[in-house]
Amino acid sequence: MKKIKVAIIGTGKHGSRYAGHIVQDMSEMELTGISRRSSEGKKQAKEWNTRYFPDWQEMVSDPDVDAVISVTPPSLNLEIAERCCEAGKNLLIEKPLAINSKSAEKIIHLFQNSGLYLTVGHTLRYNSVLQALKKYLPMTGDLYAITASQRLEPSTLGWHEDPAQAGGGVVLQTAVHLFDGIRFITGHEFGKIRAATYRNHNAILEDLFTAQFEMNNHVAGIIEASKVGRGRSARYEFIGSKGQLHGDHVHGSLEFISGTKIKKIEIDPPGATIVPLLVDWLNYLRNAGENPIPAKEGLAAVRICESCYRSVQSGNWAKID
Repeated sequence: MKKIKVAIIGTGKHGSRYAGHIVQDMSEMELTGISRRSSEGKKQAKEWNTRYFPDWQEMVSDPDVDAVISVTPPSLNLEIAERCCEAGKNLLIEKPLAINSKSAEKIIHLFQNSGLYLTVGHTLRYNSVLQALKKYLPMTGDLYAITASQRLEPSTLGWHEDPAQAGGGVVLQTAVHLFDGIRFITGHEFGKIRAATYRNHNAILEDLFTAQFEMNNHVAGIIEASKVGRGRSARYEFIGSKGQLHGDHVHGSLEFISGTKIKKIEIDPPGATIVPLLVDWLNYLRNAGENPIPAKEGLAAVRICESCYRSVQSGNWAKID
């Protein structure tokens, strides 16, 4: 079967992972081009034996490109989506889908009207801990409460301090993982949220976020995301009538607590999440499988982020659309 020829916009830290996996692990895909603002892109193109495009618009329009992967600051996502639709190219776009719900909805409408395929790169859905949390959640019985946190080191990326490029701080760049993770694990939607943000190392955008939330099934929760300390973790805790299920997808741990007893649950160690997404995306592009992560999932996460910012501005609860 003919290889799918893929071009990547943005081959920085995360985009280079996509490129490396396509070259090394995806025999039915071909990396046919990359575009990056940094001059490092030329070296990468040589390393991966592919073409370098100084202009990403030119690359998207190239007839030798079948599909595009976008790993850029979210402020570019709408423009990239517009160009892909004009050029007739399917798109896998890294989260967040857009800087706000209005832009996200425009992206979705563009692809619905064009008949092209759009997938959102919420790759943590393929993490073995999140997969296991979803599988074992019924062990908790009736679910009453959730706590979740993702703590990362301070960002070293300059665009993370530029609202025009980033669109927001850790709410949009980090907590978006938690919002999607909770929705993925529980199958329920957020109902309302009351949030607070703080700036410690980032003078312009928030690098610490906390919130209280309620889901549409009346489950209560507390959430936190930060890029302030040197320790890294990403924990989910589900509290139910029969016990508690705890997991950390950074450290690969999963345990069930009943009374004072802690039972460790054996799971596969966390591995590369991009490869299984690319496998499912390839099948989707060939009409041999479903869309692995539809755009509506990305839109839902962006809407929660947007509600957080509304809550911060008002100081009150904000409903999720």
